[in-house]
Amino acid sequence: QLSDYGLVPEEWGGDTVMVNLSAKTGEHVNELLEMIILVAELQELKAAKEAKPQGTVVEANLDKGKGPVATVIVQNGTLKRGDIIYTDTAWGKIRAMLDDKGNMVSSAGPSMPVEILGLENVPQPGEIFKTFPSEREARDFMSQKEVERREQMSVKAKRVTLEELYDKMQGGETPQLHIVLKTDVQGSLEAFHASLVKMSTEAVSVNIVHEGVGRISESDVMLAAASNAVIIGFNVRPDSNAKKIAETEGIQVRLYQVIYDMLDDVKAAMEGMLAPEIRENTLGQAEIRDIIRVPKVGNIAGCRVLEGSVKRGSVRLIRDGVVFWTGELASLKHFKDDAREVKAGNECGLSFAKFQDFRVGDIVESFEILKEKRTLD
Repeated sequence: QLSDYGLVPEEWGGDTVMVNLSAKTGEHVNELLEMIILVAELQELKAAKEAKPQGTVVEANLDKGKGPVATVIVQNGTLKRGDIIYTDTAWGKIRAMLDDKGNMVSSAGPSMPVEILGLENVPQPGEIFKTFPSEREARDFMSQKEVERREQMSVKAKRVTLEELYDKMQGGETPQLHIVLKTDVQGSLEAFHASLVKMSTEAVSVNIVHEGVGRISESDVMLAAASNAVIIGFNVRPDSNAKKIAETEGIQVRLYQVIYDMLDDVKAAMEGMLAPEIRENTLGQAEIRDIIRVPKVGNIAGCRVLEGSVKRGSVRLIRDGVVFWTGELASLKHFKDDAREVKAGNECGLSFAKFQDFRVGDIVESFEILKEKRTLD
């Protein structure tokens, strides 16, 4: 499987070093570290300690006591306490840095992972961080980014008129399940997002209207109300105001602690949005052998059921192999008694709803329409 991505092991004649190890027991971890150092030396992988600090956000979450917290790994330069850093979605002045053992540090060089405090909001995992020389430049940059994001959101949130909605349905657009997604940490958010997107099919799709880390807020509920979305929370809870508004607006808030429970519920909701599969089931056929004229009632078709059974409900009249009329039975009698069903080999009398133009020799086919629930599988 790795070879599909161009990672061919040395045993297969490639140049990718493979090390079997166990994170649980610690087996071969030292060997792995030695191989990393060896590869770095052979490929002359070096970082400039004096360069402008740059690295990647590995994880981030909203801590109740510390505020936004991000785990980053420095890839170039030396990150120091007091530096002003920014990513695509967050910025801040570093108030404190902790190493992998939880000790306070004042600087972090290349390849060193640290947990940083002091950000204004929670960044996304995988984002690249860089530094600004001043807070003013950082504020101006992030303000511009925020304006661009809001413009994109306003385009996405454009209301659709009934005429446009009708055109979309006529054009065969798939129904969408709209979701506002909130989780406890960014890593969970990324996993949830990927899982939900994978669930989209040609028949019905998932649209994540908004996603974020932290408690379910009032603005989340208002956004869900505006976009007709369901709020899904993982290891988070709504605050009191959000809860009241959700109850007032009738917004469904689903809270989970196990990802599989959430995926099962979303799948069930998506299947509920699928239009049922309509299937016709032929019940039987009868031949008209006589026409009985009844005063004040009209003509009654005297029939013999040839196969299956004839039931009250939908029928079609077939003449010379061509469907001549389709409609409903007005009555079904076995001799003089009303009947719900007459089986093959028996005789019956039929009258048709608002239809009298039948002849001896016509075939009456009884059928029913079945609506079967569709699944995503």
